[in-house]
Amino acid sequence: MERSNDRLSVLARQMMPVADTMLGLSLNPCSAGDSAAYERRNTSDDDVVLVSCLRTPLTKAKRGGLANSDAVDMLTAVFKGVLDQTKIDPKVIGDIVIGSVLGPSSQRANECRIACFLAGIPETVPVHTVNRQCSSGLQAIASVAAAIKAGFYTVGLAGGVETMTNNAMSWDGGINPRIKEVPQAASCLMPMGVTSENVAEKFGVDRKTQDSFAVTSHKKAAAAQAAGKFREEIVPVHTKVVDSKTGVETRALISEDDGIRGETTLESLGKLQTVFKKNGTTTAGSSSQITDGASAALLMTRAEAVRRGLPILGIFRSFAAVGVDPAVMGIGPALAIPEAVAMAGLTLDDIDVYEINEAFASQATYCVKKLGLDPIRVNPNGGAIALGHPLGATGCRMTATLLHEMRRRGRSARFGVVSMCIGSGMGAAAVFERGGEADDLPVRPINKQNHLSKDAVVA
Repeated sequence: MERSNDRLSVLARQMMPVADTMLGLSLNPCSAGDSAAYERRNTSDDDVVLVSCLRTPLTKAKRGGLANSDAVDMLTAVFKGVLDQTKIDPKVIGDIVIGSVLGPSSQRANECRIACFLAGIPETVPVHTVNRQCSSGLQAIASVAAAIKAGFYTVGLAGGVETMTNNAMSWDGGINPRIKEVPQAASCLMPMGVTSENVAEKFGVDRKTQDSFAVTSHKKAAAAQAAGKFREEIVPVHTKVVDSKTGVETRALISEDDGIRGETTLESLGKLQTVFKKNGTTTAGSSSQITDGASAALLMTRAEAVRRGLPILGIFRSFAAVGVDPAVMGIGPALAIPEAVAMAGLTLDDIDVYEINEAFASQATYCVKKLGLDPIRVNPNGGAIALGHPLGATGCRMTATLLHEMRRRGRSARFGVVSMCIGSGMGAAAVFERGGEADDLPVRPINKQNHLSKDAVVA
């Protein structure tokens, strides 16, 4: 009876009017909830979180460090990297989803399966591929996140791979003549460089602006590489290097991106010829590089991560894919980003870091300007013009770069976006939150658990 009277007394006090100067909830000790006056994060045990996100170095197709590595080699490296980092038993993985664009469909699916075995993943774990062109790596992450949310499994592995050395961007077979009946259908076969020229012409992005964007991308990437920022996201790959003149093979460990040119200047880019349109504005220097690489991310529910004692690198918050006119496919991020951000219950101003794929300087410049983004928040460590664009791996690679950058920034970066345009006229975007459910707190020395918030640290 006495305890019941005490509870009624507390409830009565809570319902008393408060003075104008004391509007809001009062803070009273409560063992059932939070009582600390500091920021709490909106979390749930069924949040989908990323506990590891890694990539291979990105190297120039045909002449870079991974030119003699196939899809199996690169995937095996990132699979092992994720498993070694998290120490999980691979048999708990419910499914593996790998983005791939250019590899022959059934062959690439088999290569992914082979890589699983070489990485020590047992036969009981299934794998399949997805292809949403330039967003395939991000689509793989979104597909695994959706499956976890649906309850199909609690742990999943996502990633992407592309060996543009071995698989050229080409069209196999004939073309249906009916595409002439619908302009958008015909535009699906438009060379990507031509779509860049279309964006530049339609939205007034001149040659100097594109070249300047490209120079900045290389400068930022070179600075990030020199500072060692990419090391924590890169898994070195053991491979062979073949001398083009002698044919002699040597073993090598590839551990750094090799497409970054920090010495790039406006003057050097100004000497390049346009290649997609006579008297155009887009050059090889203001376009993404053709690249080899792979990436992988391990996702699970928050409850599973906590149970396993794994640090949370990031939280998957939303994903959106949209369609646009194929003739100006590069504008995709300008439409996909607002939709994904709104789905996460946020505004563009809430996003601290944007990773927008630099398919071409023309479209990336347009998207940043169209959305009114602060350029300082966009691609702080450079983008595809400097790093490269291995189509199937790019989305997961960008996610790795984003989450590790946000981790380094700590409380100054809570939300981030990954986005890209997509061939045939689409755009995709995803919102991620920096890992951890509460801001870091100093140790509070107390003698006993005195009804503090569950986030307080007991000395």
